[in-house]
Amino acid sequence: MSNYHIKAFEEYFQVYRKSVRNPEQFWEEIAEEHFVWRKKWSNVLSWDFKNPEVKWFEDAKLNITENCLDRHLSTKGDKTALLFEANDPNETAEHITYKQLHARVCKFANVLKEKGIEKGDRVCIYLPMIPELAISVLACARIGAIHSVIFAGFSATALSTRINDCDAKMIITSDGSYRGAKTIDLKGIVDEALNDTPGIESVLVAKRTHSKIIMKDGRDYWLQPLLDEANENCDAEIMDAEDPLFILYTSGSTGKPKGMVHTSAGYMVYTAYTFKNVFQYKENDVYWCTADIGWITGHSYIVYGPLANGATTVMFEGVPSYPDYGRFWNIVEKHKVTQFYTAPTAIRALAKQGAEFVDKYDLSSLKVLGTVGEPINEEAWHWYDENIGKKKSPIVDTWWQTETGGIMITPIPFSTPTKPTYATLPFIGIQPALMDENGKEINGNQVEGRLCIKFPWPSIARTIWGNHKRYKETYFSAYDNMYFTGDGALRDEVGYYRITGRVDDVIIVSGHNLGTAPIEDAINEHQAVSESAIVGFPHDVKGNALYGYVTLKDSGEGQNHDHLRKEINQLITDRIGPIAKLDKIQFTNGLPKTRSGKIMRRILRKIACNETDQLGDTSTLLNPEVVQEIIKNTL
Repeated sequence: MSNYHIKAFEEYFQVYRKSVRNPEQFWEEIAEEHFVWRKKWSNVLSWDFKNPEVKWFEDAKLNITENCLDRHLSTKGDKTALLFEANDPNETAEHITYKQLHARVCKFANVLKEKGIEKGDRVCIYLPMIPELAISVLACARIGAIHSVIFAGFSATALSTRINDCDAKMIITSDGSYRGAKTIDLKGIVDEALNDTPGIESVLVAKRTHSKIIMKDGRDYWLQPLLDEANENCDAEIMDAEDPLFILYTSGSTGKPKGMVHTSAGYMVYTAYTFKNVFQYKENDVYWCTADIGWITGHSYIVYGPLANGATTVMFEGVPSYPDYGRFWNIVEKHKVTQFYTAPTAIRALAKQGAEFVDKYDLSSLKVLGTVGEPINEEAWHWYDENIGKKKSPIVDTWWQTETGGIMITPIPFSTPTKPTYATLPFIGIQPALMDENGKEINGNQVEGRLCIKFPWPSIARTIWGNHKRYKETYFSAYDNMYFTGDGALRDEVGYYRITGRVDDVIIVSGHNLGTAPIEDAINEHQAVSESAIVGFPHDVKGNALYGYVTLKDSGEGQNHDHLRKEINQLITDRIGPIAKLDKIQFTNGLPKTRSGKIMRRILRKIACNETDQLGDTSTLLNPEVVQEIIKNTL
């Protein structure tokens, strides 16, 4: 336990106590002190987890882009807001100042309006990590359109599902994208998706790879000529505090992805406040989060949180391994990065390459390191601490979710003593609880249970787009008057929290939440497949990898299993995207089932993790003999 000050740790407890004793007063003070409002709220908070309904800063009027851009122009107009580092290290980094970003957002907003986009319309964004991605997000917010960013690694099927679910009128994309040495045909994926999306009226296309693409007359428009014509003044639409800001899709444990809805005021207040405190951002720092804006981490901690604080935020198009495994550290040295926020998967991949790619770079500018997306294992934590932070930069191991909008459990750098693999203590205002399987709260320390939150925080997602019933069932039905996170956690002897993983059928692979049901649905479409079950197993780089147990319609005699494996992974790639491919596929004569016909994934998980001595009693299964057969043939 190092890198902390006792006085600062005591101050955390003082502020924390104040925030949970009188949450309304606490958040009202934060909102008043740090943001600009067109009209003040009439009521700070009304909430009811039974229905569930949450409203923060009721009746307040604002526009989040005025807080992220306009208010900085007089004092920070010439400061770099967005620092773009391209995939190709030979491409010059682009420094976009607050004045320039404001002008580019306004121009883009005027293009959206000219193409018929109005307040409340949904706009899907399927772009690589180029400045246009951040700019299009802010342009939507400027005019009150609801943005839905879809990670540009998703397949055409996954893309069309999301477009149709939110009934988007427009999609913004590019001709292609660069990913390391590869070029990806994004526009081709969009064209395929649009065969099945009747609501899309127009497609805006940014030029990135200059590859040859098909442009459909009357639907597809090159972005740059429209921007060249557009005015760089655009008044911000005045929004209600509870107007939706964006929809972001997250994997569900059952089938269809969930479109989480985040609203304007509470999300702004919480992301800005967490950013400033969790990363201890100071004027002239250069902050870098390596996530993609297609995920919540990018929304909250590349775009909205940093810009609301007038920060310089780095946006990186490439991957950590290109042109070699020193790329991250090259960027840190080049831009004198002070805060660095990445995923444990990236840390493990880099650690595997050894320190030779680190040692040639000067990392002395780093002050705070962060991890996000999944719990970090101890080995990776120590490698990060020793090789990247040189034991001087505290690691903030942050736990939060798409649904929470912002960081929920985290150390505060230089305040909270850190402990490897522990997210440590709740952030200011967050009231966690560990629950047992009977719905009772587990008090005291050195305990383990299911992680719930007792009281609303400003950036909680308000609903699932078009399906409030599912929102209630997923997050508020397991425990009375509590938000259920879907995660298990333990609390140690001093009250520190460690996240132990999902308790539902969602597996975190390389920081991405992958629901097993959609992957199984894809596999089961193969004409040779009878049924399948997906579980996670430990992987030294990804954290978890996917193991598929697949039963074929006939015994599979004479079939080329390697060929079948390729076909199954291709199906998954086509339906969901390459991130959901299986590392291992084992063909079985059957799957272990209860007498009611439910597949016992718990047993399959134990087998995949090589924990066959912990299976428990299998005699009550419908087909106990199949377990031994699966064990015998484990890959």
